[in-house]
Amino acid sequence: MPLWSVLPFVGLLLSIAVLPLATPHWWHKNRNKAFVSAAFGLPVAVYIVFQDPAALAHTGLEYAAFACLLGSLFTISGGVCVSGSLAGTPLANTGLLALGAVLANLIGTTGAAMLLIRPFLRANRKRKSRVHLVVFFIFIVANCAGCLTPLGDPPLFLGFLRGVPFDWTLGLWQPWLAVTGALLTIFNLYDQNRFHRENLSSARDLNKVVERHAPIRVEGGYNVILLLGVIGTVLAGGFWIHPRYGETTAQTFQALVLIGLAGLSLWWTPRPLREKNGFSWHPFIEVLVLFAGIFAAMIPALYLLRTRGAEMGVSEPWQYFWATGSLSAFLDNAPTYLAFLSMAQHFPDEVAGTTHAVLAAISCGAVFFGAMTYIGNGPNFMVRSIAEQDGIRMPSFFGYMAWSLSALVPLFIAVTFVFFWN
Repeated sequence: MPLWSVLPFVGLLLSIAVLPLATPHWWHKNRNKAFVSAAFGLPVAVYIVFQDPAALAHTGLEYAAFACLLGSLFTISGGVCVSGSLAGTPLANTGLLALGAVLANLIGTTGAAMLLIRPFLRANRKRKSRVHLVVFFIFIVANCAGCLTPLGDPPLFLGFLRGVPFDWTLGLWQPWLAVTGALLTIFNLYDQNRFHRENLSSARDLNKVVERHAPIRVEGGYNVILLLGVIGTVLAGGFWIHPRYGETTAQTFQALVLIGLAGLSLWWTPRPLREKNGFSWHPFIEVLVLFAGIFAAMIPALYLLRTRGAEMGVSEPWQYFWATGSLSAFLDNAPTYLAFLSMAQHFPDEVAGTTHAVLAAISCGAVFFGAMTYIGNGPNFMVRSIAEQDGIRMPSFFGYMAWSLSALVPLFIAVTFVFFWN
């Protein structure tokens, strides 16, 4: 494919970045997002039909699997309502993010983010400064914390399907602990500073205002059983169906079962409970329409990466970390992970090979750098949309990148020298 074939993908990224600033009211409607997504993605899809129809079919199946997993977790977690009021203090907020960091490896970054974002926002509803809360929630729970198990993030699950042992990712505990621990520490210090400033400007003692006033009660707990069903479905597809019947059959099985589990959640959960939880389809539809265009438009970019990636001169672990990460911030991190894994396999063992160091660099780069932009990982957009529905004015595409460049890049540089520099 020629280099100009990546222009629609670049145009779609620029549209996602610029249009919310230029025409915020127009961009707010999902119908208009779908129009922009189709304007850039549909021509590429038509072009690929004549170039490589199998590639388009494969991408369509991956998108369907992505949508079903995201949709089932979004639907089921939206039926779990945490009643009462959590404390919105810096220590309680840090504890909730730490809990999310652990849950991300059990129910995935998407599952943990969708399960905890509403209680997290509700706990801090009386706070004036809330943007940083959502930003660090995306950094930690929706991205960086999910690298300990293949359930944590889609690229690691694809690695598991390609033969990486299920427990291999537990060996990433050191970079996981370093990044997650550093982000929790930075968040706690920053939140304490913001809390102290709000307290000084408040007529009442802010500590008393945000303290817990009602006992915590979980409603719709049967949805937790359905979340376990999602985990079981993913594991069954990876351990049993994929080795015996292939990837297509495994993805089809997972999609059908996940749709069924989401349907059960909708049937079992009373509508008033979802309304009490502030559940809305708007965030999911937003991700669905935008990523449809992204999945289609990025096909040429991924193809060029696989066929001409060796020209990048990537051979050392730290180079894999930054190359995989930088592209994962703008491309979907799952196929980017596979592309760089394929690149590494073409080097002789004495140069790089698929050694533990290279695989660790690729894995960490794909997971950590998903936090760099709103489109780096599927949950990012949904968390932002849920926060905006709660009345938080979230940063623009570039505004969010100002946060990620300031907080994450220095941390990733440190991780490079500690873990991936030979």
